[in-house]
Amino acid sequence: MTGHGIVDGAIVALERVEARVEPFDWAFAREQADAIAAHWAKLTVGKPAMFNGRIMLQHRAAIVDGVFRAGYFGADYAAFLAWRDFGLPPPAIRNGFAMAALRAADGAFLLGRMGPHTANAGKVYFAAGTPDEEDVRADGTLDLAGSVTRELCEETGLALDEIAVEERWTAVIVPGRVAFMRPVAIDREAEGARALMMERIARQEEPELSDIVIVRDLADCAAHDMPPFMITYLAHIFEEE
Repeated sequence: MTGHGIVDGAIVALERVEARVEPFDWAFAREQADAIAAHWAKLTVGKPAMFNGRIMLQHRAAIVDGVFRAGYFGADYAAFLAWRDFGLPPPAIRNGFAMAALRAADGAFLLGRMGPHTANAGKVYFAAGTPDEEDVRADGTLDLAGSVTRELCEETGLALDEIAVEERWTAVIVPGRVAFMRPVAIDREAEGARALMMERIARQEEPELSDIVIVRDLADCAAHDMPPFMITYLAHIFEEE
């Protein structure tokens, strides 16, 4: 058996991800309650749709024989945003989330631009969401595979029978984050796929996305407000090809 810890800057091919929700005392949330509340009040001015729900954050992790094993705990979304914006104070916590690396039949990637009412307005990345209570199974395990398809379908309007999801994962590990990328294919050319998703987004009562962005090569990334970990992943894929 071979294993190693989590190293910032690494991109790791995985056979599977095993995640479990377990008790954890997050001192930051307890000790900084007033600062967290003030930060949330500031963030939500003019954004009534933002909701302080319960999410799942990662407090321990290791990779063993191609399996990413992690422990998660429940926290308020407001506490997570404050922790992120306050500079990731220790101990080491990560937002370990699953992303649908959606690719069209012509090889182009399809990313979403977050709407102006969201916490990450204007950012461009694959459909995703920080795991929440909906992703917790009855046995305490965290369904990250289910999160991939749920978030993709909710954000873009696509149906499960319109996509093909691969079993493999790629972990992109950066300070405070682990993005679990899972390849997802749609059997349409990029422009047609974008048009389909935009049509369905237009029918949503409160869409999370304001646009679907097509990325055909690394140069396309420069035109968008894209988190560095997304560029790292796309560069990795394009270089492999």
